[in-house]
Amino acid sequence: MNKHIAGTLALTLLLLVSLTTACGYEKRIQNSDHDYGSRKAGDPKNALSAKMYGSGAGKNNLKQHDNAFFEYSNTLSNKVTQLNGIGTAIVMLTDKNAYVGLALDWTAVGTKSTGRTNEQSNGDAVYNTDTGSNYWDNRQLITPYNSYFSVNDHSQLSHELKQTVATRVREYAPTVQEVHISANMDFVNQLNEYAKQAWMNRSLVPWTEDFNNLVKHQFAGGDKMPSQIIEYEKMRAKSRRGESIIPYSR
Repeated sequence: MNKHIAGTLALTLLLLVSLTTACGYEKRIQNSDHDYGSRKAGDPKNALSAKMYGSGAGKNNLKQHDNAFFEYSNTLSNKVTQLNGIGTAIVMLTDKNAYVGLALDWTAVGTKSTGRTNEQSNGDAVYNTDTGSNYWDNRQLITPYNSYFSVNDHSQLSHELKQTVATRVREYAPTVQEVHISANMDFVNQLNEYAKQAWMNRSLVPWTEDFNNLVKHQFAGGDKMPSQIIEYEKMRAKSRRGESIIPYSR
């Protein structure tokens, strides 16, 4: 009888240890940047009472994006890039806000809020699956083919991903009023163009109006777009038709 009781107690203890270990493992995964898709109660990334990203004064608050200046932050770009699920990040700081462009690599689950298909066509034998061309336009960080992944509308990114990114930004830039995050292809490519200017130690002052038009269009329904994005759209249309996008010269 004593042996039977001892055996039962041992089995019960083993089950409790197993359950505790399993729960601990699940909680570590939920708390990590490997999982942005969990919607379960008690998920640590959902525990914050306040939303750390987006507008705090209305969806179409254009004035919040009237930035007096903007600058590339190498430190914040590196800190956000270190998160799983992000291939690279570009972070711009202004007198008011932080703006984050994400190029996704799907090394984490749940980065999108919906199950919509990716904007990229990856894994094919050729670069451009529309034309069969192997030419790669390396002027852009994200392209429609064999590239990092993009998500057209920032509302399609998961809340947990944006919350995690915004929390990291605010950790190193606590005075920013708002953190705006997007993985839109044109938005990220345009931020990359500004970053290139900063890497070459060129002033970003001449681009301030251009930048404000970009962020207003992306986050507040602004009707102006930088001229470079318009040119990118034209080039992509030509590429889809099989036309050369390399400038002709005699």
